[in-house]
Amino acid sequence: MSTSPTAETTTTSEPAATSGPTTADSTLVRAARRQPVPRAPVWFMRQAGRSLPEYRAIREHVPMLESCRTPDLVTEITLQPVRRHGVDAAIFFSDIVVPLQAAGVDLDIVPGTGPVVAEPVRTRADLDRLPELTPEHVPDITRSVQQIVAELGATPLIGFAGAPFTLASYLVEGGPSKNHERTKAMMHGDPALWHDLCARLAQISRTFLRVQIEAGASAVQLFDSWVGHLNRSDYLRHVEPHSRSVLEGVADLGVPRIHFGVGTGELLLQMAQAGADVIGVDYRVSLTDAVERTGGRYAVQGNLDPALLFAPWPALEARVREIVAEGRQAPGHIFNLGHGVLPTTDPEVLTRVVQLVHEASALEA
Repeated sequence: MSTSPTAETTTTSEPAATSGPTTADSTLVRAARRQPVPRAPVWFMRQAGRSLPEYRAIREHVPMLESCRTPDLVTEITLQPVRRHGVDAAIFFSDIVVPLQAAGVDLDIVPGTGPVVAEPVRTRADLDRLPELTPEHVPDITRSVQQIVAELGATPLIGFAGAPFTLASYLVEGGPSKNHERTKAMMHGDPALWHDLCARLAQISRTFLRVQIEAGASAVQLFDSWVGHLNRSDYLRHVEPHSRSVLEGVADLGVPRIHFGVGTGELLLQMAQAGADVIGVDYRVSLTDAVERTGGRYAVQGNLDPALLFAPWPALEARVREIVAEGRQAPGHIFNLGHGVLPTTDPEVLTRVVQLVHEASALEA
């Protein structure tokens, strides 16, 4: 620990000690920037959550949204999988609807259902009730990120936000939807209202990401959970401009941007071109195909099927090694699942996968 000079202290001309590694030196940031790494970095979507007994214990009797807005709780939950698994990055513990709630939307996350919106957005008047988000709405997010970053040291924190399409679907449908009937009806039947809604949501997501980056996040991921329900033409016309607005709106802050969607094999190139440094790949498309579809110009992230974490170890090990080998054909590879960790996953299996990825990717380097 350094001390302040006193009257008895003499100064010297010795050079100051060099600082240690930073998140810019981390394997995750370097891989995202398509720079050489000694081994593939690995983290898991939903690594902080229901699969961990320590998470279930700390969350007992605490509603989801309350846990997302309590800095000490957010800090502890975010750090739990880093301690347990030895992953190469932390993912900020939050939910994609948190900035909507912060902006004043009356919603709740109902166990077993998901986000439920009290007054769905169906008309121009409904949209007028949705204000822009400012940093003043989310001081707890700034504090949470700052606390986490202070604990992580050279391990990077990934911030995240929901993409405009997915947020719009929750708002228009009033909750999760299998078919997105009302969403698609608005998109095609009232495109002016649709685009104005998505523009407002892009502002909210962009601000939410900027708050996290400015507080210390070293990378960000934009989640578009439902966009795989669209064809390419509708994506380009009705969604891509708004996702681009979010991703390009944080470009000046200089951190890698990851763009991930579910069931988006036919949209990978368009999603990458919307402003990503890394394109997330779900488990339905091989990394080899993803690299080919995106022209070999982007780092890739993925893409183990979460269900395979329940398979016998020899089968799981073989698939992990295949993905590591496929990832080496990309200009950068971040190992991840092709979707989130399932709640009943054995945490010890996740730890073994981290160790295997590190071992296999280092041996092939």
